[in-house]
Amino acid sequence: MSAAAIIQAEGIVTRLGTNTVHDGLSLQIARGELVALIGGSGSGKSMLLRELIGLHRPTAGTVTVLGTDVWNCSPEELTALRRRIGVLFQDGALFSTLDVLGNVSAPILEHTDTPKELATALALLRLSLAGLGPEVATKMPSELSGGMRKRAAMARALALEPEILFLDEPTAGLDPVAARAFDRLVRFLCDDLGITVMLVTHDLDTLRTIEGRVLVLAGGRVVADGTLEQVMSVDDPWIRSYFAARDEHVPAGA
Repeated sequence: MSAAAIIQAEGIVTRLGTNTVHDGLSLQIARGELVALIGGSGSGKSMLLRELIGLHRPTAGTVTVLGTDVWNCSPEELTALRRRIGVLFQDGALFSTLDVLGNVSAPILEHTDTPKELATALALLRLSLAGLGPEVATKMPSELSGGMRKRAAMARALALEPEILFLDEPTAGLDPVAARAFDRLVRFLCDDLGITVMLVTHDLDTLRTIEGRVLVLAGGRVVADGTLEQVMSVDDPWIRSYFAARDEHVPAGA
Protein backbone atom coordinates (compact mmCIF):
# COMPACT_ATOMS: atom_id res chain seq x y z
CA MET A 1 0.00 0.00 0.00
CA SER A 2 1.27 3.45 -0.89
CA ALA A 3 2.46 5.39 2.15
CA ALA A 4 0.11 8.26 1.31
CA ALA A 5 -2.93 6.11 0.46
CA ILE A 6 -5.48 5.26 3.14
CA ILE A 7 -7.84 3.53 0.69
CA GLN A 8 -6.38 1.10 -1.80
CA ALA A 9 -7.93 -1.52 -4.06
CA GLU A 10 -5.69 -3.75 -6.16
CA GLY A 11 -6.77 -6.09 -8.96
CA ILE A 12 -10.41 -6.23 -7.91
CA VAL A 13 -12.46 -8.79 -9.85
CA THR A 14 -16.18 -9.05 -9.12
CA ARG A 15 -18.35 -11.65 -10.81
CA LEU A 16 -22.07 -12.06 -10.28
CA GLY A 17 -22.97 -15.31 -11.99
CA THR A 18 -21.73 -14.99 -15.57
CA ASN A 19 -21.54 -11.19 -15.34
CA THR A 20 -18.14 -9.61 -14.68
CA VAL A 21 -18.68 -6.28 -12.91
CA HIS A 22 -15.06 -5.42 -12.06
CA ASP A 23 -12.18 -6.81 -14.09
CA GLY A 24 -8.84 -5.98 -12.48
CA LEU A 25 -9.93 -2.64 -10.99
CA SER A 26 -7.32 -0.72 -8.98
CA LEU A 27 -7.36 2.66 -7.22
CA GLN A 28 -5.68 4.63 -4.46
CA ILE A 29 -7.05 7.51 -2.37
CA ALA A 30 -4.89 9.65 -0.10
CA ARG A 31 -5.85 11.11 3.25
CA GLY A 32 -7.84 14.32 2.94
CA GLU A 33 -8.96 13.77 -0.66
CA LEU A 34 -12.49 14.27 -1.93
CA VAL A 35 -13.06 11.72 -4.70
CA ALA A 36 -16.17 11.29 -6.85
CA LEU A 37 -16.84 7.95 -8.55
CA ILE A 38 -18.93 8.05 -11.73
CA GLY A 39 -19.88 5.45 -14.31
CA GLY A 40 -22.79 4.00 -16.21
CA SER A 41 -25.59 1.90 -14.75
CA GLY A 42 -24.22 -1.51 -13.85
CA SER A 43 -20.59 -0.35 -13.84
CA GLY A 44 -20.24 -1.42 -10.20
CA LYS A 45 -19.95 1.91 -8.39
CA SER A 46 -22.10 1.01 -5.38
CA MET A 47 -20.72 -2.53 -5.42
CA LEU A 48 -17.20 -1.13 -5.10
CA LEU A 49 -18.23 0.89 -2.04
CA ARG A 50 -19.67 -2.27 -0.48
CA GLU A 51 -16.39 -4.07 -1.13
CA LEU A 52 -14.37 -1.26 0.41
CA ILE A 53 -16.37 -1.33 3.66
CA GLY A 54 -16.50 -5.12 3.96
CA LEU A 55 -20.10 -5.80 2.93
CA HIS A 56 -19.45 -7.73 -0.28
CA ARG A 57 -16.42 -9.95 -0.91
CA PRO A 58 -14.86 -9.50 -4.35
CA THR A 59 -14.05 -12.59 -6.39
CA ALA A 60 -10.36 -11.63 -6.41
CA GLY A 61 -8.09 -8.77 -5.42
CA THR A 62 -7.23 -6.94 -2.21
CA VAL A 63 -8.79 -4.00 -0.36
CA THR A 64 -6.86 -2.06 2.27
CA VAL A 65 -8.49 0.74 4.26
CA LEU A 66 -6.65 2.64 7.01
CA GLY A 67 -4.02 -0.09 7.07
CA THR A 68 -6.53 -2.93 7.49
CA ASP A 69 -6.72 -5.70 4.90
CA VAL A 70 -10.52 -5.70 4.71
CA TRP A 71 -10.96 -9.24 3.39
CA ASN A 72 -8.13 -10.86 5.38
CA CYS A 73 -8.70 -9.54 8.88
CA SER A 74 -10.45 -10.78 12.00
CA PRO A 75 -14.05 -9.78 12.81
CA GLU A 76 -12.68 -7.67 15.66
CA GLU A 77 -10.32 -5.81 13.30
CA LEU A 78 -13.15 -5.20 10.83
CA THR A 79 -15.38 -3.84 13.62
CA ALA A 80 -12.57 -1.53 14.75
CA LEU A 81 -12.13 -0.30 11.17
CA ARG A 82 -15.84 0.41 10.78
CA ARG A 83 -15.72 2.64 13.85
CA ARG A 84 -13.28 4.83 11.92
CA ILE A 85 -15.46 5.23 8.84
CA GLY A 86 -18.89 6.69 8.18
CA VAL A 87 -21.31 5.51 5.51
CA LEU A 88 -24.32 7.23 3.94
CA PHE A 89 -26.33 4.76 1.90
CA GLN A 90 -28.33 5.81 -1.14
CA ASP A 91 -31.70 6.06 0.64
CA GLY A 92 -30.27 7.34 3.93
CA ALA A 93 -31.29 4.08 5.69
CA LEU A 94 -32.52 5.81 8.85
CA PHE A 95 -34.25 3.66 11.46
CA SER A 96 -37.94 4.40 10.91
CA THR A 97 -38.88 3.58 14.53
CA LEU A 98 -36.38 6.05 16.04
CA ASP A 99 -36.54 9.82 16.00
CA VAL A 100 -33.66 11.78 14.47
CA LEU A 101 -31.81 12.11 17.78
CA GLY A 102 -32.15 8.37 18.37
CA ASN A 103 -30.78 7.64 14.92
CA VAL A 104 -27.72 9.83 15.39
CA SER A 105 -26.96 8.73 18.95
CA ALA A 106 -27.38 5.01 18.17
CA PRO A 107 -23.78 4.45 16.91
CA ILE A 108 -22.37 6.35 19.88
CA LEU A 109 -24.30 4.24 22.38
CA GLU A 110 -23.60 0.99 20.53
CA HIS A 111 -19.87 1.38 19.95
CA THR A 112 -18.71 3.41 22.96
CA ASP A 113 -19.23 3.58 26.72
CA THR A 114 -20.50 7.15 26.48
CA PRO A 115 -23.27 7.93 29.03
CA LYS A 116 -26.65 8.58 27.44
CA GLU A 117 -26.71 12.25 28.42
CA LEU A 118 -23.33 12.89 26.79
CA ALA A 119 -24.32 10.82 23.75
CA THR A 120 -27.36 13.06 23.34
CA ALA A 121 -25.19 16.18 23.49
CA LEU A 122 -22.76 14.71 20.95
CA ALA A 123 -25.64 13.75 18.66
CA LEU A 124 -26.95 17.32 18.76
CA LEU A 125 -23.47 18.55 17.80
CA ARG A 126 -23.42 16.16 14.82
CA LEU A 127 -26.84 17.43 13.75
CA SER A 128 -25.56 21.00 13.91
CA LEU A 129 -22.51 20.00 11.86
CA ALA A 130 -24.84 18.54 9.23
CA GLY A 131 -26.84 21.77 9.14
CA LEU A 132 -29.84 20.73 11.26
CA GLY A 133 -31.12 22.56 14.34
CA PRO A 134 -32.18 20.97 17.66
CA GLU A 135 -35.86 21.31 16.68
CA VAL A 136 -35.33 18.44 14.20
CA ALA A 137 -34.08 16.05 16.90
CA THR A 138 -37.52 14.87 18.00
CA LYS A 139 -38.92 14.41 14.50
CA MET A 140 -39.38 10.97 12.97
CA PRO A 141 -37.72 10.24 9.61
CA SER A 142 -41.13 10.17 7.93
CA GLU A 143 -41.67 13.80 8.97
CA LEU A 144 -38.53 15.06 7.21
CA SER A 145 -38.08 16.37 3.69
CA GLY A 146 -35.69 14.54 1.39
CA GLY A 147 -32.92 17.03 2.04
CA MET A 148 -33.38 16.88 5.80
CA ARG A 149 -33.32 13.07 5.73
CA LYS A 150 -30.01 13.14 3.87
CA ARG A 151 -28.58 15.59 6.41
CA ALA A 152 -29.83 13.45 9.30
CA ALA A 153 -28.20 10.42 7.70
CA MET A 154 -25.00 12.44 7.30
CA ALA A 155 -25.14 13.39 11.00
CA ARG A 156 -25.38 9.69 11.86
CA ALA A 157 -22.46 8.91 9.54
CA LEU A 158 -20.46 11.55 11.46
CA ALA A 159 -21.48 10.21 14.87
CA LEU A 160 -18.17 8.50 15.67
CA GLU A 161 -15.94 11.24 14.20
CA PRO A 162 -14.90 9.15 11.16
CA GLU A 163 -11.66 9.56 9.27
CA ILE A 164 -13.33 8.48 6.03
CA LEU A 165 -16.84 9.05 4.67
CA PHE A 166 -18.33 6.80 1.98
CA LEU A 167 -21.39 8.40 0.36
CA ASP A 168 -23.61 6.55 -2.13
CA GLU A 169 -25.56 8.94 -4.40
CA PRO A 170 -25.94 11.52 -1.58
CA THR A 171 -27.89 14.02 -3.70
CA ALA A 172 -30.19 11.54 -5.47
CA GLY A 173 -33.81 12.66 -5.25
CA LEU A 174 -33.00 16.14 -3.94
CA ASP A 175 -34.09 19.36 -5.61
CA PRO A 176 -31.21 21.44 -7.07
CA VAL A 177 -31.06 23.88 -4.15
CA ALA A 178 -30.89 21.13 -1.52
CA ALA A 179 -28.43 19.14 -3.63
CA ARG A 180 -25.98 22.00 -4.00
CA ALA A 181 -26.23 22.78 -0.28
CA PHE A 182 -25.39 19.16 0.45
CA ASP A 183 -22.43 19.32 -1.95
CA ARG A 184 -21.10 22.35 -0.09
CA LEU A 185 -21.47 20.47 3.21
CA VAL A 186 -19.36 17.62 1.81
CA ARG A 187 -16.69 20.07 0.65
CA PHE A 188 -16.66 21.70 4.12
CA LEU A 189 -16.22 18.33 5.85
CA CYS A 190 -13.22 17.60 3.69
CA ASP A 191 -11.59 21.04 3.78
CA ASP A 192 -12.30 22.11 7.36
CA LEU A 193 -12.37 18.80 9.22
CA GLY A 194 -9.88 16.87 7.09
CA ILE A 195 -12.24 13.96 6.47
CA THR A 196 -11.42 11.84 3.43
CA VAL A 197 -14.54 11.51 1.27
CA MET A 198 -15.39 9.02 -1.46
CA LEU A 199 -18.78 9.50 -3.06
CA VAL A 200 -20.69 7.78 -5.82
CA THR A 201 -22.70 10.14 -7.99
CA HIS A 202 -24.22 10.60 -11.43
CA ASP A 203 -24.79 14.34 -10.90
CA LEU A 204 -22.59 16.58 -13.06
CA ASP A 205 -23.52 19.60 -10.95
CA THR A 206 -22.15 17.76 -7.91
CA LEU A 207 -18.85 17.22 -9.73
CA ARG A 208 -18.68 20.92 -10.49
CA THR A 209 -19.59 22.02 -6.96
CA ILE A 210 -17.27 19.76 -4.97
CA GLU A 211 -14.28 20.42 -7.27
CA GLY A 212 -12.73 17.11 -6.30
CA ARG A 213 -10.90 14.30 -8.03
CA VAL A 214 -13.04 12.24 -10.42
CA LEU A 215 -12.71 8.50 -11.10
CA VAL A 216 -14.61 6.95 -14.01
CA LEU A 217 -15.59 3.27 -14.04
CA ALA A 218 -16.22 1.59 -17.39
CA GLY A 219 -15.57 -1.90 -18.67
CA GLY A 220 -14.79 -3.11 -15.18
CA ARG A 221 -11.86 -0.74 -14.63
CA VAL A 222 -10.96 2.87 -13.85
CA VAL A 223 -10.71 4.45 -17.30
CA ALA A 224 -10.12 8.05 -16.20
CA ASP A 225 -8.72 9.69 -13.08
CA GLY A 226 -8.18 13.41 -12.53
CA THR A 227 -9.87 16.76 -12.28
CA LEU A 228 -13.23 17.24 -13.97
CA GLU A 229 -11.54 19.09 -16.84
CA GLN A 230 -8.98 16.31 -17.28
CA VAL A 231 -11.66 13.62 -17.27
CA MET A 232 -13.77 15.51 -19.81
CA SER A 233 -10.84 15.45 -22.24
CA VAL A 234 -10.42 11.65 -22.13
CA ASP A 235 -11.36 9.95 -25.40
CA ASP A 236 -13.67 7.23 -24.06
CA PRO A 237 -17.12 6.36 -25.47
CA TRP A 238 -18.93 6.41 -22.12
CA ILE A 239 -17.27 9.66 -21.01
CA ARG A 240 -18.21 11.36 -24.30
CA SER A 241 -21.82 10.19 -24.03
CA TYR A 242 -22.08 11.20 -20.34
CA PHE A 243 -21.04 14.80 -20.88
CA ALA A 244 -22.86 15.12 -24.20
CA ALA A 245 -26.14 13.94 -22.63
CA ARG A 246 -25.83 16.44 -19.81
CA ASP A 247 -24.89 19.31 -22.12
CA GLU A 248 -28.19 18.74 -23.92
CA HIS A 249 -30.01 19.73 -20.71
CA VAL A 250 -28.18 23.04 -20.33
CA PRO A 251 -30.37 25.91 -21.59
CA ALA A 252 -28.92 27.98 -24.42
CA GLY A 253 -26.89 30.89 -23.08
CA ALA A 254 -26.62 29.32 -19.60
